[in-house]
Amino acid sequence: MTAVRFYFDPACPFAWAASRWLVGATAHRDVDIEWRQMSLAVLNEGTDVPEPQRHHMDVSRKLGRVLASAHDHVGDAALGPLYTALGQRVHHQDEPVTTVMVAAALTDSGLDPSMATSIDDPTYDSSVRVAHQESQDNLGDTGGSPIICIDGHCFLGPVLTAIPAPAEGDKLFDALVTVAATDAFAQLQRPHSGPPTFPAH
Repeated sequence: MTAVRFYFDPACPFAWAASRWLVGATAHRDVDIEWRQMSLAVLNEGTDVPEPQRHHMDVSRKLGRVLASAHDHVGDAALGPLYTALGQRVHHQDEPVTTVMVAAALTDSGLDPSMATSIDDPTYDSSVRVAHQESQDNLGDTGGSPIICIDGHCFLGPVLTAIPAPAEGDKLFDALVTVAATDAFAQLQRPHSGPPTFPAH
């Protein structure tokens, strides 16, 4: 079995694209996925974030609290289903982050919809910080979203500008398993033009 740990920020479209690729590519494989949160809001604290990104930081902060609340109440198993329910609404339907939207996502995930009030509850910020710091410690550096760990080897990325077709997605997963097992491999990068966009569901 291949062990995968995936750190995501719920506001990040790159993480969402990578997460949907990961779900598709592992559906027919013996893979154990652990979903973990990180926080772009925490990562960017104290920096002058450009105006277009400030909305993402606000979404990151609010939904980070919701994920932390779900984790505090239910544990690790809550994160994957809740991320999927939130991601569909945020990235495909472009819904505003309100208690009504979050309550619906919680309900779809089999969780208590009353946790939706956590979007405005700063008492969860400390839990978000702990989760974020875990992502940075496992990466061994300062990095954004997503971070993937394959059999204990962690990398920033994959940064995807679209959700790959199934055949391409399979090849990408096999390639990442290979590089994760190569001790000398450190980084591979190429330029890209903007975040992915997703069709409405």
